[in-house]
Formats: sequence, C-alpha cells, structure tokens
Amino acid sequence: MFYRENGQFKTTYRADQQIFPIAQDRWVIALLVAAAFFVVPFLTTDYIFRAVLIPFLIMSLAALGVNILVGYCGQISLGSGAFLAVGAYGAFNFFVRIPGMPLIPALILGGLCATAFGVMFGLPSLRVKGLYLAVATLAAQFFSDWMFLRINWFTNGSSSGSVSVSELQVFGMPIDSAQSKYWFCLSILVVMALLAKNLVRGAIGREWMAIRDMDVAAAVIGIRPMYAKLSAFAVSSFIIGVAGGLWAFVYLGAWEPAAFSVDISFRLLFMVIIGGLGSIMGSFFGAAFIVVLPIFLSQFLPMLSGLVGLEISTADTSHAELMIFGALIVWFLIVEPHGLAKLWSIGKQKLRLWPFPH
Repeated sequence: MFYRENGQFKTTYRADQQIFPIAQDRWVIALLVAAAFFVVPFLTTDYIFRAVLIPFLIMSLAALGVNILVGYCGQISLGSGAFLAVGAYGAFNFFVRIPGMPLIPALILGGLCATAFGVMFGLPSLRVKGLYLAVATLAAQFFSDWMFLRINWFTNGSSSGSVSVSELQVFGMPIDSAQSKYWFCLSILVVMALLAKNLVRGAIGREWMAIRDMDVAAAVIGIRPMYAKLSAFAVSSFIIGVAGGLWAFVYLGAWEPAAFSVDISFRLLFMVIIGGLGSIMGSFFGAAFIVVLPIFLSQFLPMLSGLVGLEISTADTSHAELMIFGALIVWFLIVEPHGLAKLWSIGKQKLRLWPFPH
C-alpha cells in the first residue's frame, strides 16, 4: 500500500529513465545516504569505524568493480587481488615520487595503472572464456606477487615489498582520524556507485550484458566483442584499483604484497556471487555478508558459550566461525542462487502488492 507508483506520472523521457523511477526508492536511498554521512559518524565508536565500517566501504567498492566484469559482462576473473595490488602500489609510487602529489589524484592514477594492467590480462578473454579465462586471470595474481616482491623499484627500494604512507590530506584536511577516513571512503564509494549505475544503464552496459548472455548473437547484431570485453576489464580494473589504493592508504597504512593475496580475490568473487550477479545493490549486500558476518560471529559465539555454561577455547571459537560461515554461504546459494539482491527484489515486488493477494 505504501510502496506503489500510483499517481507518479512520467511526462518526459528524462523522468522515465531516471535511476530510481519510484519516488519511494529515491527517498529511501537519499535518507540512507544522509544517515550514513550525518548520523552514523556521531553514533559510532572508533572500533566500529576501523574494524567494520571502513573495511565494508572499501570492499563494497572492490566488489562493485568485480560485479561489472563478472556479473554484467560474464567474464570470470580470479585476478582481483592483483588489480588491488597494482592500484595500491601505483598510487604509492605517484604519492612518494612526485613532491606534493595530492591523495585523490594519486588514487586515480593508481586506478589507471590497474586499468592498463587489467586490459593487458584481459586480452585472453578475446579467445577463451569460462574456467579457461579464470585460470588466465589467475596468472595476473601470481605475476603481481612476483613483481612487487622481486622488483624493488615498485616498492621504493624495499627488499621485502613492505611500504607505508602517512600524513594523508584531502584539500588541506588531514585524514588521520577514524571518522575522517570513514567520510573519505564513503564519499568515493557514493560517487563510484553512481557512475557505475549510470554506466550499466547506458549503451555500454547493454553491450556488456549482451556479451554475457550470448557473445555470438551479440556479434551478429553489431556489438564488437573486443571493445565490450576490454572496456569491461578497463572499468572494472579502474574501480578495483581505486579500492586497492584506499585499502592500502586508508585502512592498512603499511602493507606488503601478501595483503593482496589470492585469498582476497576469492573473497571478492564470493561477495559478488552471494550478493547477486549483475546487481549494483548486490555488491553492497555481498560485502556486508563477507565483512560483517565473521565479526558478528566472533562476538556472538563467546557470548553464547558463556550463556550456556560451556568453556570454549579461542581456537574452537575460530573454527566454529569458519564452519558456520561456510554453512551459511552454502545455505544462501541453495535457497537463492541469484544472491541476496534477488531476495531484496522479491521483497520489493511483494510490497507493491501488499496487502492484496493478487
């Protein structure tokens, strides 16, 4: 009854093609963004900022980039950790080698480095697909690990590959407190999410989805597979590279190549699968599931063991977290293989009919 578009007439093409055509969606999203900017920072502790919110925002941005490549274009990639690493080390080199380099241009240049790296390792997608492409992109992961460990120039002379940054500023304002880091990451995420949403709604997004559904048929109707696939790799790698710069500069502060191992590539792929392939909202749901749920379990299981009177060691608690986390992933994939975004879509459709049964 409250979630309907009755009386919301569209009189222009611009109104009909807006991002959120239903007024209730626009108000809810606007309220959520306003609350994220002006309410959450004043009600949250530093621990929640550093352990939950900042990782969630950065991983949401990285999952958004992976979703463009895997969900919208259908190109399976296991090299996301490599794109994160290239973005992080690229931004680091621009930041330390150019005197007075601002933070935001350094992150953008790091994203462009990841773009070039992604396009280079996206070339096999012109000839192979499926699991063969996944293995080809996995080569990017091993190559980046070797490159940042063996070529000291990328790490500014550090033989171990470990580097660090400090005294971050944006427009003269220091980015040192947990609250300022949260605002900075949230601002970049909102801008990138809006740009990605408009991209997938436009002509290039429709080309990506046509390639995903059937590349031969897409080529027959005039879509260039080379342009569509490489553009998906470029856009995805850029977003992931910016996320890698944020992960290194804002969240870690000091890092080494092991921080961008193949494990993080699988985690990002799980985020997209669990959240929902081909859905911008699904990227946020998947990141919340992967980032927030283990932290919740680590706090909840000791509390539960204390209530029932059982003495459970820290090792047993960590093992139980992994078991429950894995079981929940399997359960979600069985109940709704299209991800949490599909459940969100089904709920919205039911609200449009409620309280009537038809």
